[in-house]
Amino acid sequence: MTRPAAVPAAHRLAIVLSHPTQYYSPWFSWLRVHTPLVFRVFYLWEFGVTSQRDPQFQTSFRWDIDLLAGYDHEFVPNLARDPGTHHFGGLHNPTLPARLAAWRPTAVLFFGYNWSSHVRAIVSLRMRGVPLLFRGDSHLLGRGVPRLAARVALRALYSQFAAVLPVGAANRDYFLSLHVPEKKLFFTPHSVNAEHFDPQLPAHRDAAAALRSQLGLAPDTRVVLFAGKFTPAKQPRELLAAFLALKPADTVFVFVGDGPEKEALITQAAGAPAGRVHFLPFANQTEMPARYLLADLFVLPSRGHYETWGLAVNEAMHLGVPALVSNLVGCQRDLVTDGETGWIFDASQPDALADQLSTALTTLTHRHERERIRANVAARIAGYTYAQTTAGLLAALASIPVRSPS
Repeated sequence: MTRPAAVPAAHRLAIVLSHPTQYYSPWFSWLRVHTPLVFRVFYLWEFGVTSQRDPQFQTSFRWDIDLLAGYDHEFVPNLARDPGTHHFGGLHNPTLPARLAAWRPTAVLFFGYNWSSHVRAIVSLRMRGVPLLFRGDSHLLGRGVPRLAARVALRALYSQFAAVLPVGAANRDYFLSLHVPEKKLFFTPHSVNAEHFDPQLPAHRDAAAALRSQLGLAPDTRVVLFAGKFTPAKQPRELLAAFLALKPADTVFVFVGDGPEKEALITQAAGAPAGRVHFLPFANQTEMPARYLLADLFVLPSRGHYETWGLAVNEAMHLGVPALVSNLVGCQRDLVTDGETGWIFDASQPDALADQLSTALTTLTHRHERERIRANVAARIAGYTYAQTTAGLLAALASIPVRSPS
């Protein structure tokens, strides 16, 4: 396992994040245990730790893992009339600059920039000379270079940061296209909690076996899995149409999740033979490993620039499952190599999804090919853990001279 770099002496890192998430909170806990880094997370909204409605999942929920344990944090009051990350004014936290100043950080890490509180805090901190770090996962896949006015504004924005932390290859290219100097770029790969998505944990294996029995699946029945929000941008209907047209033998399709496309998907699946397509409800974090362990193939066919990364691919790969993704999914260049760790289709070609789905399922019928692909998957995802993410963060901090907090 990659060991994190030494923590730069005397750094006090403030982290500004919209709300607790199932991806970042476990990393913060890991940082606290595995490094001596002094940090505090400033949250601007309580989504994820209180039961609230997700408009894309079309259901109310809260994550069933503790998102606040094991690290220093505080919630900055959000005075927005319509709180959320769906619009610029959704994070309106007037006391954020004062709270940051009171904690006296030597550096501040921002996740994202396009909310009013972030902009105000960036301006305030730069006026005080506090070094800033930035982490985001935007890319140019499927949309090309931004227009001139947007490029000028983004170049001015990113020039305010002492270090920028790209999560992968497509994200790195995005920053380079906006003239962020290479010397300011520190690779901090997108990662998930590998300990939670461990295929050897007996609880996960038992839950997967029980779920397979519940669905009436024979031991040798293959499973194609789609898990996430049923939205048009993720193309669940196109994926189901490709599967139904192929009619692969001894293979079923399992949908996990919810969203606006669900009713259309159920109608679309009605003409399939009984037991060929299954719908499971939204699954919380503790339930997801069993869903992945059901699968022989995980598919994320998103189009446009919607899928900035696709952390579900990380989760599936930790559990040994190869992925089929579109060439517009942000993680593709990093995690999915065609024929090696999964399969890729060209989102601009009408028949490409069905063709690659057929190729993937044919390949996976051969035991030695399954074993080869799974070995490649395990080797690739081993480079995308909290240890590697932390190494990038600490290298970025090491590049910033420590000044006395003001």
